[in-house]
Amino acid sequence: MKFFRYISFSAIIVFSLSACKKENENRWEVEIKNPVKKVNVTDISGEFYNSSVSLEDFKKKYPWFQGSVPDSEYGDRRKDTMEVRIYKEAISKIDKSKLDKDLVNLFSHIKNYFPKFVPPHIYLYSSVVDPQNVTDPIFLREDENMLFVDITGFLGDKNKNYNGLELYFQKSMNPENLVPKISMFFASRLVPAPMDQQKFLDQMVYQGKIQILQDAFLPNGPEHLKMNYSKEQYDWAIANEANIWNYFVENDLLFSADPNLSERFITPGPFSKFYTEVDRESSPQIAIWTGWQICKHYLNAHPEEKLPVFLKRNATEIFNGSEYRPK
Repeated sequence: MKFFRYISFSAIIVFSLSACKKENENRWEVEIKNPVKKVNVTDISGEFYNSSVSLEDFKKKYPWFQGSVPDSEYGDRRKDTMEVRIYKEAISKIDKSKLDKDLVNLFSHIKNYFPKFVPPHIYLYSSVVDPQNVTDPIFLREDENMLFVDITGFLGDKNKNYNGLELYFQKSMNPENLVPKISMFFASRLVPAPMDQQKFLDQMVYQGKIQILQDAFLPNGPEHLKMNYSKEQYDWAIANEANIWNYFVENDLLFSADPNLSERFITPGPFSKFYTEVDRESSPQIAIWTGWQICKHYLNAHPEEKLPVFLKRNATEIFNGSEYRPK
């Protein structure tokens, strides 16, 4: 099986023309009849590190933020020069007005497809960069509908504060990844996971459904950011689409229940594991990308199908209806 390191010039032209055509036919560019008017975004660390705000006033305003941290340690942290420096660097990379606009757009699209969705109050906070936590910077306090975003998770690829953190994680830790990751957070919660998800195809299509929600929620967002890919990783997937598919088919992987396939092609990592010489040049999590293409093909073949109906379909229905056979 021959994989390509680079996209040829002719392939770029063909892909560009195809992309332009698809963009003009984007089913997700819809009129939002009841857009979200405003999203509440609070920079809670901005107040925490602000010396003009007393600790008592801060605690009264945000009684849940301290948790089990003793008052003495809580006060010391407000003056910790390293913590303050990291916060200032992290917040300086965020365009607040653009973030507000992007979140309104994102939540308007989510609500358009899921009318019961209530936009959460967003709390931006900063923490000491911890390799164990910084790669998972978003969590929801569901009872209060509060979404917390650790902005130290978006300092930028190869930032000095990320020393010791695997490079493959850093590729999706840029400021432009913030909104797509929030979108991914909600998309993952809205796609029902099948109880009998055993076969590789089931896993691919399940992940592909999540990516379809990324398309619906971010209709004009860059494709590579929806996948947490770099542009180069996305281009590699495009250039090798048929080769990837042929590898899966020729090795009888689609209907395999081998649990190792998830680790090889779905779990985050520096690359996908074909067990060939191409591995270290390949894009990671390539089965997610392939599942996305299967779902796209299905929806292109069934333009009248509503999103809720699509999400309820099983993997076999979607695969058979997609006629996905890249060449």
